[in-house]
Amino acid sequence: MLQAVINAFKIPDLRRKILFTLAMLVIFRFIASIPIPNVDRAGLQDYIETNQLLGMLNIFSGSALSNFSIAALGVYPYITASIIMQLMTPIVPRLNELSQEGEQGRNQINKYTHWLTVPLALLQGYGQALLFSRQPSPSGGTLIENFGLFDADTFLPTVAILIAMTAGTMLLVWIGELITEMGIGNGISIIIFGGIVASMPGAVRGLVTGSTLSDNIIGTVMFLAIGLVTVVGIVLINEGQRRIPVHYAKRVRQGQMVGGTTTFIPLKVNSAGMIPLIFAVSIMVFPGMIANFLSASNREWVRDLATDISVWLAPTSLPYNIIYFLMVVGFTFFYTMVVFQQQRIPESLQRQGAFIPGVRPGRNTAMFLQRVLSRITIVGALFLGLVAVMPYIVQSITGVQMLLASTSLLIVVGVAIDTMRQLEAQLMMRNYEGFIN
Repeated sequence: MLQAVINAFKIPDLRRKILFTLAMLVIFRFIASIPIPNVDRAGLQDYIETNQLLGMLNIFSGSALSNFSIAALGVYPYITASIIMQLMTPIVPRLNELSQEGEQGRNQINKYTHWLTVPLALLQGYGQALLFSRQPSPSGGTLIENFGLFDADTFLPTVAILIAMTAGTMLLVWIGELITEMGIGNGISIIIFGGIVASMPGAVRGLVTGSTLSDNIIGTVMFLAIGLVTVVGIVLINEGQRRIPVHYAKRVRQGQMVGGTTTFIPLKVNSAGMIPLIFAVSIMVFPGMIANFLSASNREWVRDLATDISVWLAPTSLPYNIIYFLMVVGFTFFYTMVVFQQQRIPESLQRQGAFIPGVRPGRNTAMFLQRVLSRITIVGALFLGLVAVMPYIVQSITGVQMLLASTSLLIVVGVAIDTMRQLEAQLMMRNYEGFIN
């Protein structure tokens, strides 16, 4: 592997791509440190440390949320917009037509995704800032001062905060697209990867310097072993696939006999990636956010209801993790089937004169592929559900809280594998040995 990295830096074009990607990550970290005014950051950091849902979002943003910088929202409004557009494509006839028009159609759908990102970022930014503006600050007042759209004195400061947060999100999306075009890997995934990795030194320092390491040595060792097994499992599931053989019939083209070859369709065990986790987290965060809003109510029964909801749906509670597990499993099946329908594999095989041995073309091929995909997705769905609730399981067994949510580990490992695979392809194209000799 070390020789492969050295070989990558020997190639001018590849070296330029790697250095450009690293430079963009440095710029991302600089943007994540640009603060928004009128925020009590010390009080905000203390509040986020006591709220595990916000703590998870803070890890994904690379601590930009606790600093309440212009990058506090990260690229998640864009990811939400992308998921919505992907789900709407088979439903809306116009989007379905664009998806079949090649590069031009995809560019138009991407433009719609950018437009949808702006109102989503405004809405998400308003929700976060409104939540913080209702929390008392240790120094007096609230965590965010002068926030509110319906007051003449606070209207302009509020608009300035929302514009700054939305602009920060769109700037990160632009940087991610530059990385995709001129660097290595998927730019949006690299941005998320950079944010998670940036929070790791602080998490490791907290484990080493904290009392857990000395007070619970056995639990800490078990925690490290479970973390290692989790990483290995993520790699195996991400790389696992069922290969369906496909035979191309012989036919005459321009006076020459072509075809007669056999290849395969790789059906991945985890075709959905991290999307089901993002879906489930987005929905599970919503009741907690509502409970936080209701906790400031003047009515006692409303405050009591908000407290019960917060306790019942806390990330450390058993009901929360059961619902979270079931939602991840369900979303995995749903998203996998949506993506499979959009790929139109049976139609493509029929047009190319290809067939699966022992299976008739057309509807029978579609039913066969769906049946195989459903069976292998059971393994992928259960694994993703287990990954989602792994922090609860680990803390219950070892008494040690995971440094990073296993969702973060899934993202980090998945992005690292994808980036290494792209480097591998670039090296092999230039007749160098890759990472896998």
